[in-house]
Amino acid sequence: MKDHLDEKTDTLRCPECGNVVLVNDYERAEVICTQCGLVITDRLVDPGPEWRAFDQDQRDKRSRAGAPTTYTIHDKGLSTVIDWRDRDSYGKALAPRKRAQIYRLRKWQRRIRVSDAAERNLAFALSELDRMASQLGLPRCVRESAALIYRKAVEERLVRGRSIESMAAAALYAACRKYKIPRTLNEFSDISRASRKEIARSYRFIARALAVRVNPADPVDYVPRLVSKLGLTVEVQRRAIELIRFASKVGLTSGRGPTGIAAAAVYIASVLLNHKKTQRDIATAAGVTEVTVRNRYKELLNKLCLELAL
Repeated sequence: MKDHLDEKTDTLRCPECGNVVLVNDYERAEVICTQCGLVITDRLVDPGPEWRAFDQDQRDKRSRAGAPTTYTIHDKGLSTVIDWRDRDSYGKALAPRKRAQIYRLRKWQRRIRVSDAAERNLAFALSELDRMASQLGLPRCVRESAALIYRKAVEERLVRGRSIESMAAAALYAACRKYKIPRTLNEFSDISRASRKEIARSYRFIARALAVRVNPADPVDYVPRLVSKLGLTVEVQRRAIELIRFASKVGLTSGRGPTGIAAAAVYIASVLLNHKKTQRDIATAAGVTEVTVRNRYKELLNKLCLELAL
């Protein structure tokens, strides 16, 4: 196959017609040109395992590789981990002398995993990030994205002079905004050791320094979660989303908090569909004040020309 590689582009090319669109036939172990049908090589190497697995249990038992690399661990999961259980590979208990040796190895292994101040900072921040993500119930993709943002901040030396908690919470908040997962700064401040003001300041600093492109929060993203908290029906959710989309067309959502707009739309939809909830209940579920719900509610009524019998 090396004879048919293009020296300039380092891609496989058909020697007969020069076509680069080729097909790998793994059943016959051949590489075939899609244009002229020439068999370029008949010794295609299969990079997969030599064993077969018919379910997940067999795949886990027969697999000889470790866990995949991840950004949520400071060394990306590539280091050796000595298990805390004092047992050998057969599950038998270790002898006292062997147990003392393994204890010393485990202690030194923990020490050498973190070699300098930057790695110590990263190890503590990623553990804090994982703790907050677990409390908020965030998916794996958000944790990986937040860990990558924090790693870039460490590489650019943006964490100096700032608390690790606020920077980790800001990175996680930026990842939530990126994946359009509705989480407010108040929720992050409740589970973090940093205040809401510190997290907001760190988030603005990270977004400006790293040029993180985050779209404005959409009030529609907050509606399903708010409806679920209040125990309302799907019809209320659908009507609230329609109200928000109509309000965005007339320019009511710009410059206003997305949670307040979502709470007001849910309140109007619940009243229209006879699923009345008090403004206090909706404000508590949305994490805003009753005054905010009332003001957004009045603005929607004036613009949308709705008349509700209160």
